[in-house]
Order: sequence, then structure tokens, then C-alpha cells
Amino acid sequence: MTWVDVFWHMANFGMPALVLSMGITLWGSFQFRHQAQIKWLWRWLLNAICGLAVLVGGLVITGHDGKMATYGALVLVCASLEWVLQMRFKLRG
Repeated sequence: MTWVDVFWHMANFGMPALVLSMGITLWGSFQFRHQAQIKWLWRWLLNAICGLAVLVGGLVITGHDGKMATYGALVLVCASLEWVLQMRFKLRG
């Protein structure tokens, strides 16, 4: 396996987390546009880091990447994190 192959394997492994976190962050910015006090870039970064952690955890637990349970957990974690980030500031003030 060449370094180019390694790069594409790693890029394709992390792409679901990056794309999903971008979509959820943009949707959260649209839905809660008057409440967002954290910049969307920081919310996207937090969602992406948590999403990548879920993918790595799914790889470690199941031994394979691309399991549907891992993708389900990815959606739940990213959506819950975005909800917590938005609701935290809604409840405060």
C-alpha cells in the first residue's frame, strides 16, 4: 500500500464525520439563527472531533469500519452535541 492509498483510506474513514458535522452545524445555525452565541466554526470543530471519536470507537469496538451501528451513533452524538450547544445558551438568557 502506497502513501497515496493510506491518505485516501484515512480521508474516506473520516469523511462521514466531517460532512455530517458540517450539515448539522449549518442546520443548527439556520434553525437557531437568533440564539447562536458560539461561532459556527467552533461548533463544527467540536462536532467533527466528537464524530471522529465515535468512528474510531466504533472501529475499536466492532473491529470493522462502516458498521451501521457506528453511523447511527455518529448521528446521535453529533445531533445531541449541537442540541446541547444551542440549548445551553437558550436556557441561560
